[in-house]
Amino acid sequence: MDEFLSQFDRLPDIIWDLLLIGVAIAIGLVVKFLLSLLIKKKPSGDKPHFSIARSILIRMGKPFSYLLPLLAFNFLLPLMRIKARFYPALDKTVGICLTLAFAYVLIGIVKIFEDYAYHSFDISKADNLKERKIRTQLQFIRQLAIGLIIVLTACIILLSFNNLRKLGASLLAGVGVGGIIIGFAAQKSLGNLLAGFQLAFTQPLRIDDVLVVEGEWGRVEEITLTYVVLNIWDQRRLILPINYFIEKPFQNWTRNTADILGTVFLYLDYTIPLDPLRKEFIRLLESNPLWDKRVSVIQVTNTSERTIEIRALMSASSSGNAFDLRCYVREGLIKFVQENFPDSLPRNRTILS
Repeated sequence: MDEFLSQFDRLPDIIWDLLLIGVAIAIGLVVKFLLSLLIKKKPSGDKPHFSIARSILIRMGKPFSYLLPLLAFNFLLPLMRIKARFYPALDKTVGICLTLAFAYVLIGIVKIFEDYAYHSFDISKADNLKERKIRTQLQFIRQLAIGLIIVLTACIILLSFNNLRKLGASLLAGVGVGGIIIGFAAQKSLGNLLAGFQLAFTQPLRIDDVLVVEGEWGRVEEITLTYVVLNIWDQRRLILPINYFIEKPFQNWTRNTADILGTVFLYLDYTIPLDPLRKEFIRLLESNPLWDKRVSVIQVTNTSERTIEIRALMSASSSGNAFDLRCYVREGLIKFVQENFPDSLPRNRTILS
């Protein structure tokens, strides 16, 4: 045994150090492999399509790929034969890398909680008001938590350098004019941050809400600390600063419920009989599952010298269903008038004397 160890003692320093680095990487990879075997076990749950173990594997795989070898290397660092003048720099570098890797792990943990919350509060179901409330708050909290982790990590790294600590003290001593300048420069950013807090917890809008903004109809796809992304019906994206929703009016079609009323306007001649039109309207609604059976009204709402305005009012469980139902009813009523009362289509009358 002593002869075996003495063989290592006779190795050149560079070979010995490279061997320790290789051992550290191997230890980290072996530990990661063993952990992956443990978390690959199928979880027992009511919803087999979601696996917390799979989420851990996805979110923590890469962070542990960095953290575990660095931890192993940190433990083996005292055994290295590096020259004394290089050791403090290497030790500081390893410490910084460990701090970054640990921050990466914390971000992974935040994302695991996010995955679990997204599973628990699924917005794919029809009545998803509570889920959209929770997910809007969770998305903001997740962004804030990751931002805090990044800022704290940067502070820990900077404070580990004595020179930067002195620089920070001198900056604090001269905070007067500099603080005023920074305050003015950061005013808009701080305003956006406060607006983000207000949106997240007062919730004039939420994830997956249907909005009409700047004349565009779409769903809220993403809410960040500084802007909101609206997925417009034709798959364009409207990006607005978060302050917009504090300072300007907008329409929220799903604020308390997704139920909505839809209208269809027809402009017909005064000779159109209304009772057959009403019966056809009811028949069209009853034959379409998009109608939620709450509202069905057809009325003459206006007149002009040539036509009467007929409004068909109907209800649906969501804005998307209402749009499709309106198109269906509009097409059905036009077809009904064309086939049964073609003389009641708009016309110009001229009297010849």
